[in-house]
Amino acid sequence: MDYTGLKIPTHVAIIMDGNGRWALERGKKRSEGHLAGYENLKTLSEYIFQKGIKVLSIYAFSTENFKRPKAEVDFLMNLFVEKMKEYSDYIAKRDIKVLFSGKRSEPIPKKAIELMNEIERNTEKNSSGILNVCINYGGRLEIVEAVKNISLLVREEKLKIESITEDSFSHYLFQDLPDIDLLIRTSGEVRVSNFMLYQLSYAEMYFPKAYFPSFSTDEFDKAILTYNKRNRRFGGIDYESKNH
Repeated sequence: MDYTGLKIPTHVAIIMDGNGRWALERGKKRSEGHLAGYENLKTLSEYIFQKGIKVLSIYAFSTENFKRPKAEVDFLMNLFVEKMKEYSDYIAKRDIKVLFSGKRSEPIPKKAIELMNEIERNTEKNSSGILNVCINYGGRLEIVEAVKNISLLVREEKLKIESITEDSFSHYLFQDLPDIDLLIRTSGEVRVSNFMLYQLSYAEMYFPKAYFPSFSTDEFDKAILTYNKRNRRFGGIDYESKNH
C-alpha cells in the first residue's frame, strides 16, 4: 500500500501473540507456530521499516513467560539464540540498530546474553531505524529498575532530585526511546500484559484477531489506516472536532 499522505507513526510496538494457537488450530505443534512467527517477523519488520517507521519494539519473551512448561521455554530460548543471530545479520544489512530491553540475567541462558551484547555492538552505528527486542522483560520491572538506578545516583550525589522529570525519567529505562505511537497486539486479546507501560501513556491501540503468524503486511496496512482515523489529543481538546 502507498503511504503517501498518511500519518506515519515514529514508534510502533507489537505484542506478537498467538503463535501457539495458530499452530494448534492447524494440527501442528506449538513449536511450529513459534517458527512461523519468526518467519513472519522477518518479512513484516522489513516492510515496516521500508514504510518509514523509525522504531519497532517487539515483545519476544516476558518475565512471566518463564512460567510456561520447561520444554517450551527451553525450545524458545534455543530458538532465540539460533534465529536471532540470523535475523540480526539480515536486519543489520538494512542499516537497522538492534537493541534489547529486559534483565540480562538468569533465567536467560548465558549464551543468549552474550549474543545480545554482540548484536548490539555490531549494529550500534546503524542509523536507518531501531529494532527493540524485549526479552525477559516486564513493564513494571523496567520502572522499578529505573527507580533503583535513580536512587543510587541520588545517594551518590550524582543526580539532584529536582532534576528528575517525566522526560528525563525515560533515560533510566532499559532503552531511551521515543514514546510509542501505535501498539498492536495480535490474536484478538485486548490487554497490554505489562508491556512498556511508561512508553504507552498516549499510544493508540489496535487489537486485530489475526494470530501473529497470519499478521501480514496487508494486516499492518489496516492498522496504519485505523491509526490515521484516530484523533490524538494527548489529553487536550481538538476544537475542530465535533466529538470534543
